[in-house]
Amino acid sequence: MKIDYNNLYTHFVFTSMHRQPVIFELNRQRIEKYITGIVNNNDCQLYAIYANPEHVHFLVSRSPGISEEGLAKIISQSSERFINENKLCKGHFQWQKTCSAFSVSKNDVDKVCKYILNQPEHHRKRTYIE
Repeated sequence: MKIDYNNLYTHFVFTSMHRQPVIFELNRQRIEKYITGIVNNNDCQLYAIYANPEHVHFLVSRSPGISEEGLAKIISQSSERFINENKLCKGHFQWQKTCSAFSVSKNDVDKVCKYILNQPEHHRKRTYIE
């Protein structure tokens, strides 16, 4: 059956291999734009993204035609290739083999967007490891 309307909001968190801080501020926006393009090219919509040195948060509204795991796989493989081909990190870049995916209610979309976009301030108060 065709789905005309959906509320499939997912907050993803990808972490660099061994939580190494390899995403440099100089390349942060380029990586964010690339991931945004991947999301859009898979009939999904990106609401917020922020790439920290060792992890990236992003909130998407998924198409019902793609699973969370399927979208995560496409984004991780394609962004790894992009980062390595463009030498955006020192050495070989990899995401960890697993990520986190949190479902978000429509009522919480704004709150999660603010959380994602406030990552620099959030991590000034507490480090990722803390």
